[in-house]
Amino acid sequence: MAEKLLEVQNLKKHFPIKGGVLSKIIGYVYAVDGISFFLNKGETLGLVGESGCGKSTTGRLILRLIELTDGEVRFEGKDISHFHKQEMRTLRRNMQIIFQDPYASLNPRMTVGKIVGEPLRIHKVAQGKELEERVNELLEKVGLHPEHSRRYPHEFSGGQRQRIGIARALALNPKMIVADEPVSALDVSIQAQVINLLEDLKSEFNLSYLFIAHDLSVVEYMSDRVAVMYLGKIVELASADNLYNHPKHPYTQALLSAVPIPDPRNEKKRQILEGDVPSPITPPSGCHFHTRCIYRSDECSKFEPEFVDVGNGHYAACPVRAGGDFIRPQA
Repeated sequence: MAEKLLEVQNLKKHFPIKGGVLSKIIGYVYAVDGISFFLNKGETLGLVGESGCGKSTTGRLILRLIELTDGEVRFEGKDISHFHKQEMRTLRRNMQIIFQDPYASLNPRMTVGKIVGEPLRIHKVAQGKELEERVNELLEKVGLHPEHSRRYPHEFSGGQRQRIGIARALALNPKMIVADEPVSALDVSIQAQVINLLEDLKSEFNLSYLFIAHDLSVVEYMSDRVAVMYLGKIVELASADNLYNHPKHPYTQALLSAVPIPDPRNEKKRQILEGDVPSPITPPSGCHFHTRCIYRSDECSKFEPEFVDVGNGHYAACPVRAGGDFIRPQA
């Protein structure tokens, strides 16, 4: 049985909205609204959904880059939800992140050698000649040359910058990496190179990935299991094969219908979603997706759907399509 590395229970992040002369709280943005999942050692869990659904916020909450509103994050069995600053600094040797934007995530005033070596200096892992050798080794691991350590970020292409960010994330030999849309800002040809690099590094360093993306084709290639988010909630979670071949939730079905097939003889019917994504400030009652769902019933707007196992570890939050039930308020 696979050993769990990360466990998330009922995770929430509600950003306050302030207004008026006294800047009182007048509402909240429900960015992440009660999600639960786990990540096994050596596994890649894909997290997909439309822009604004809370994917990146989830990754930052797990790393405690932003503070959670409620819920629990357990890493290697330890509840890290309320770790203080020094405890988190020690823990971050095992938890790293690759940011989406390779241009904004690197300090333009620092050389590549200093950027990649910064984690080693902060955690006092290496210094002097040993640090220089370790930086050169990391650069070679990600497909760059040791002499690149003396250059600045602006001297590199987008793909090379992302490789620098990957080298920085690997510096402390972490156990888990949150890859926050690591290829979405790159050209398609470069995307393939970076994806293959991440796969090779996963095997070599025995890494676990939380792979956040909106490109379903990339997620299918990278992931062992996939979680689908909509408006702050996970609506479906399953192995990549099950989810792509037998999607249960209407939102997942609509997303997969939009994935292009590189075969002009193979036509598939596109499911067009009605309306726009509701505001996370005032999400719909009941099932958040019911305002755009073609299978909705009256109950969908009244009660929140239960997130149930429909077989073989395939979870879905849709009673109409997945045979679940509604969570009715207690009397």
